[in-house]
Amino acid sequence: MASSERSRESSQEQPWRHSASGIIIALRVTPRGGRDDIDGIEVLSDGRSVLKVRVRAIADGGEANRAVLQLIAKSLGVPKASVRLLSGATSRLKQVAVDGDPVRLGEALRGLAATKSTDKD
Repeated sequence: MASSERSRESSQEQPWRHSASGIIIALRVTPRGGRDDIDGIEVLSDGRSVLKVRVRAIADGGEANRAVLQLIAKSLGVPKASVRLLSGATSRLKQVAVDGDPVRLGEALRGLAATKSTDKD
């Protein structure tokens, strides 16, 4: 039973899930964040996990959304055309889809999130 609890916790910690064509990531975006970067994983007050992202762009005319999509593409090593916004165009909480091998993308995200977590320790 303890291992099932651990696996449930692990799945809650991951703010992404596999899809038919790749991976879907839940994000919490900070526009005008001073730099373009991924800051690790955060658990929201409702228990959902999100990948924290900050961009220099302002939240005006879709500039921040474009910067987020570009940052995700660059961080995961996929073409910009492979990353698209699914929901949250005017919200800080967004869902983005990334086309590609879900296993490779998940490993890349795990690596990015783990690096950011150890940087803070």
